[in-house]
Amino acid sequence: MTRPDPFVPFARLMEEAGLHPLQVEAFRRHYARLVQGERGMLGGREIEPVGSLPHLDELPEAGEGFKDQVALLNLNGGLGTTMGLSGPKSLLELREGLTFLDVLALQVLHHRQNTGGRLPLILLNSFATTCETAAALRRHPRLQDQPVPVELLQSRVPKVRSSDLTPVRWPENPQLEWCPPGHGDVYLSLHCSGLLEGLTRQGFRYLFVSNVDNLGAGLDLRIPAWMHSRGIPFLMEVADRTGADRKGGHLARLRDGRLVLREIAMCPEEEREDFQDIRRHRYFNTNNLWLDLPALREVLERCGGVLDLPLIVNRKTVSPADPGSPGVFQLETAMGAAISVFEGARALRVPRTRFAPVKTLEDLLAVRSDAYELTPDHRIRLRPELQAPPRIHLDPGIFRRVEDLERHLPFGAPRLRGCSGLSVHGEVTFGRDVTCQGEVEILAASPWRIPDGATLSGSIRRT
Repeated sequence: MTRPDPFVPFARLMEEAGLHPLQVEAFRRHYARLVQGERGMLGGREIEPVGSLPHLDELPEAGEGFKDQVALLNLNGGLGTTMGLSGPKSLLELREGLTFLDVLALQVLHHRQNTGGRLPLILLNSFATTCETAAALRRHPRLQDQPVPVELLQSRVPKVRSSDLTPVRWPENPQLEWCPPGHGDVYLSLHCSGLLEGLTRQGFRYLFVSNVDNLGAGLDLRIPAWMHSRGIPFLMEVADRTGADRKGGHLARLRDGRLVLREIAMCPEEEREDFQDIRRHRYFNTNNLWLDLPALREVLERCGGVLDLPLIVNRKTVSPADPGSPGVFQLETAMGAAISVFEGARALRVPRTRFAPVKTLEDLLAVRSDAYELTPDHRIRLRPELQAPPRIHLDPGIFRRVEDLERHLPFGAPRLRGCSGLSVHGEVTFGRDVTCQGEVEILAASPWRIPDGATLSGSIRRT
């Protein structure tokens, strides 16, 4: 007797949800790999380190013509759950009443006005962020004045019950039965939506893709100009790894010469020490990518619309808020993994300033302080006279969510322009106009409110 195909229930769910046949096919391939036991491992014997790379500062200036050949795509599918948010992270206020989305929109509008270039902005939204993002964009009606839609809606895929590899069911909240397929879905979404065809038809040659929460990912036309001069179809911006990046993914080279992105989940347990050797594996992916659109279209046509990207298997529970809920696999791919798909793909070293993500409450506190500035072209950047942002540690037992940060800093961030490090232990509330100088460590055994106008330095203990 022929055994029933275990993928049929998944296909039925996805078809009923109105997903494109190619999106169903992509998930079918990933599910088959899961069933076969593939976990996307990449051992040290299969790769070698990447040596020297060209640097952004070495590139020549771009010609005027490239201002009308580039479009921006920002990944906007994430919720700010790590900061205790329930909505799109891009709607989190950064400073002076501006959110990530506001800053991005103002940068694009400023560029259009000052250069006369078209510069469309496209937001890759997930089903969890699309509605709130659309409402927030009403603040920037002129943004819609572009030849392609502002939104590209990401696909969604079923979560797989880890116990028996069937579709998970969660009647309390059926939305939790689905998850995004990772940002590697961007290529398929561009293709299935017709946006890739629309961009090329409108004369756009290059697409700059970055995370919406990376404040350093500004448009630099030297990069597409260099790609054009060298015939580069795909380019990844990489930065030098530091001790803080030891557990993050790194760039490597396959034995056949192709570049590859290796994440820690792809590394065998016994090779973790080598993986974390930042002198051997020197570069990490900033997730700032540049695509030659005609080359992308050619690659997609050659592979039937679905890029063969390494599978990432994430172990979760169906309800993130309930660790006792059924275990699931979320099948994902990473967009940077496409560097091994494009023949002639390159990596470019960039300054660390092009990688400035706001991932934690500590990052947010720094950005809201006077260690950063809002420039006339609407960029939020570290003040030029500072070599590095202040190192900040907040008591994780007190500062769990954005609302905790705002409750303990009711008048905004303290002045950190002259502060190299701030460490807060205990329940500390900052008064108005507090200044931190040098290294500051606060240890409060009981709740303490720092007086208005106080200047803090050194180690401060409150009983």
